[in-house]
Amino acid sequence: MTGDVIRVGVVGAGANTTSRHIPGLQAIPGVEIVSVCNRSVESSQRVAQQFGIPNVYKDWTQLIAAPETDAIVIGTWPYMHCRLTLAALEADKHVMCEARMAANAEEAWAMRDAAQARPYLVAQVVPSPFTLRVDKMVQKLIADGYLGDLLAIEVRAGGSFLDLEGPLHWRQDFDLSGFNMMTLGIWYEAMMRWVGEATGVTAMGKTFVRMRKDTSGVLRAVRIPEHLDVVADMACGAQAHFQISTVTGLAGAPEAYLSGSKGTLRFSQDRLYGGQRGDNALAEIDIPPALQGGWRVEQEFINAIRGTETITHTRFEDGVKYMEFTEAVARSMADGCAVTLPL
Repeated sequence: MTGDVIRVGVVGAGANTTSRHIPGLQAIPGVEIVSVCNRSVESSQRVAQQFGIPNVYKDWTQLIAAPETDAIVIGTWPYMHCRLTLAALEADKHVMCEARMAANAEEAWAMRDAAQARPYLVAQVVPSPFTLRVDKMVQKLIADGYLGDLLAIEVRAGGSFLDLEGPLHWRQDFDLSGFNMMTLGIWYEAMMRWVGEATGVTAMGKTFVRMRKDTSGVLRAVRIPEHLDVVADMACGAQAHFQISTVTGLAGAPEAYLSGSKGTLRFSQDRLYGGQRGDNALAEIDIPPALQGGWRVEQEFINAIRGTETITHTRFEDGVKYMEFTEAVARSMADGCAVTLPL
């Protein structure tokens, strides 16, 4: 680094990178985004012009190797995350990698091991954003015994009708997304913050539109499910059910329930509701400002590089856990049997 300035290179400048990461980093004093490499030179130049980034690279390997960068932001689809992360760490660059962490558990293990071999570098995965506002409050209520013994967890995410004619989205393309399925990993990551990880899963999934046209108009097989049910045995003793779907039209907003021997918590649309034995209904829980969380991944990344903060959202170790869970779900679907975790 030059003085206190942290110089950042960006590989992959999609919607999340341009709406959150680049403006978020540029808003931090002493941070400069010095280079960008997107899927084409033309799109790289558009991003560079929009955000005043001085250097455009055609080859991501050259961007990572460039001596003027201290940190690399990876905003590509998951299939590239492992290659880019390993190259950045090998070049002694800090890494902030877009979620989902990798295409599969093996890649996630390689990324974690490379980061652990270089503890002087910061390695971070962009966190699941859905529950950030309420996480600390949920953790406090559980620790204070609000639920009693946690017995059951229900996560339901859907609400849309099946798109019968749409083109192949990158999230439906196994070559780009790997074992990641809809928002499954995002919700599981949030549940890990609240109650810890699973010890085993049984899953069934269904793909209803088996072929979709890609960007070239070629029909491609769809290997990612459009409706998914996962039953998980949780280390905390609870049983969890995740239903993640793109076919449950008018089912309402995504929500999560934690049910215990003394109380119930419900999360939906950034709000938290609760009730205990003897109550007639759930009521919204007021969250004090000190316990309200929010999006601050860019600040956490830079503060960790400067040594003033420790990464909590999300460590590579956490990313490995949700990638193992995601792959266990895929294995269970394929083999029709329960899969034990960790893999």
